[in-house]
Amino acid sequence: QVQLVESGGGLVQPGGSLRLSCAASGGTLDYYNIGWFRQAPGKEREGVSYINSIDGSTYYADSVKGRFTISRDTAKNTVYLQMNSLKSEDTAVYYCAISPLSIQYMQADLFGSWGQGTQVTVSS
Repeated sequence: QVQLVESGGGLVQPGGSLRLSCAASGGTLDYYNIGWFRQAPGKEREGVSYINSIDGSTYYADSVKGRFTISRDTAKNTVYLQMNSLKSEDTAVYYCAISPLSIQYMQADLFGSWGQGTQVTVSS
């Protein structure tokens, strides 16, 4: 069974950048969507981005489109989320997870093998 571990979070100033990593073990990420979600205190869990391991297609939430980029390193069995032009509204715990390929919406209950999360704080 695939296990996921997120890393790369931290404190960054508005306008700065971070790269999050989602490292998989116990299996490959082939034949899944690999997604990033985030959750701020008191807020609903929000789907941020995912990548389809078969065709490489990607999805981005409108709130991050043009600022975040998801990518995959197959050799390292790792998915990345490059976050640029960070805003205070991006502050949250970021999680990665996997879903079957055939999904219509980035719905959290369709994803599993959740990692432990990594904290991103955007503040001056």
